Amino acid sequence: DDDAFSNVFCENSKKLINVDLFALAAKYYSLSNLGVCTPLEDILQAMRGDNQGTTGIKTDEFMNNKKSHEVQVMSELVDKIANYCGIKQVIDIGSGKGYLSSFLSMQYNLQVYGIDSSNSNTNGAHERNRKLKKHWRAYQSRGRANLKSQRLEKADDRPLESEIKCKAIDEKPLNNDSSLQSQDQVTFQDLVPSCSFTEVATSETSKQTEADLVARTQSDESKLSEEVLAILNVLPSDAVEVFSSSHGNCGELCEEEKAQRKMASLKAKASKSSESNLYFPLTSCITAETELSDIITDLEDCMMVGLHTCGDLAANTLRIFTAKPEIKAVCSVGCCYHLLSEQFENQEDCPEEVWGFPMCQYLKDKGWCCGRNARMSACLALERVAVGQMLPTESLFYRAVLQVIIEEIYGVTKSDRHVGKTFSKSSSFIDYVRKSLKKLELDDSKLPDSCIMDYYEKYKHRMNELEAFNMLKVVLAPCIEVLILLDRLCYLKEQDNIAWSGLVKLFDPVKSPRCYAVIALKKQ
Repeated sequence: DDDAFSNVFCENSKKLINVDLFALAAKYYSLSNLGVCTPLEDILQAMRGDNQGTTGIKTDEFMNNKKSHEVQVMSELVDKIANYCGIKQVIDIGSGKGYLSSFLSMQYNLQVYGIDSSNSNTNGAHERNRKLKKHWRAYQSRGRANLKSQRLEKADDRPLESEIKCKAIDEKPLNNDSSLQSQDQVTFQDLVPSCSFTEVATSETSKQTEADLVARTQSDESKLSEEVLAILNVLPSDAVEVFSSSHGNCGELCEEEKAQRKMASLKAKASKSSESNLYFPLTSCITAETELSDIITDLEDCMMVGLHTCGDLAANTLRIFTAKPEIKAVCSVGCCYHLLSEQFENQEDCPEEVWGFPMCQYLKDKGWCCGRNARMSACLALERVAVGQMLPTESLFYRAVLQVIIEEIYGVTKSDRHVGKTFSKSSSFIDYVRKSLKKLELDDSKLPDSCIMDYYEKYKHRMNELEAFNMLKVVLAPCIEVLILLDRLCYLKEQDNIAWSGLVKLFDPVKSPRCYAVIALKKQ
């Protein structure tokens, strides 16, 4: 109970006096220990999910390990929720480069609108899809020719008398007793031939054998098409060169054949232009007041998703979800807690303003505030540190000494500008300070190198203190994240139109530290 942790801090000075008890208290109040999360397996089971992917595509060949893990896990859950709700349209908020959007559309045949505020991200995602589909069509054509050639070679090599054995397969239809089952689900016997027999092939059955081979070839082509198309759509736009079939004897073609090919190409393009695209990258800045129907003209019943939506975008995603009747479900994984706006941080009375924190009425009534330092701490990754991925102590030390310099030399205690990733681009502490001052638009000419190094030497012996302090922040990080996530969950619990809401641990926190999803379904 709370009394057990009352001796963590000194009653008078409020200083930390018991580190062990502090760490124990932080663990006690972490999300993994509070028992408020719903296991992912339970969600998949409730959605009648079999926890098996449709094609077994290995996305780690085309994305980094972190992104591959996130996209694989989240897309499977989104597909299960969409099927459960009987919807085919998904809106991906903060879609970025479109990895999740592409995978959802190609792997699960969902219509996805990816909305991102960055026009370069949207253009990049659109161009990437265009290039890959063009490459895919050429790859598909070559793959089809190779498959047919291989099948016919095997048929020619096969002895005249052979046994064809087909493994017995149980004809068990998918569960179709639910009114929420998707209309395009089919039974297993529609997908796999069911037979149990042995027959001797004779000259009379050779034609049937060849027909079977052609049928199997077509089936394999279909599977190849599905798998390779899904694979190509998770590649970056520059991962492959656009394939051109005009090799070799192009110059030797007669004029008549050139005209025929040109006409065939025009017909093919006309046919492709009439096909519906399943993934639409769009550029728009999303706020709590955004009208999705202004952005998406054919908006229908849909679900909203967000993979690592930054700062207030995660909170606004939930607000839009609760306000728009056509959005039937939401699955949102937030990040960048340090960029959240807080209603009570500056003690400003702006009730009409929409803030990132707090969301729920309970914390609003309490006037609760985290503060920037606490939100920065919430972004730290305890699980990574626990497995040996230590904090960047030197860069943190550089930043801390820089803070002292700009306060003492320039009298600046607060600035809207940020240093960013200057450390990785600096050759020394002097170089770091000068580059940082330029970013902060402060005159570095009045600060000689010797003065900069004096500050470095003055605080160098306290680097271990800084490391210990940051380790305490890491230990506390899960507690602050709990507060932010429970605030969002409580906001959903306060709404009358929500049938179910919960927190689900989606990802391995070592691979992806921001691993918790806020999920909710509307009442039908």
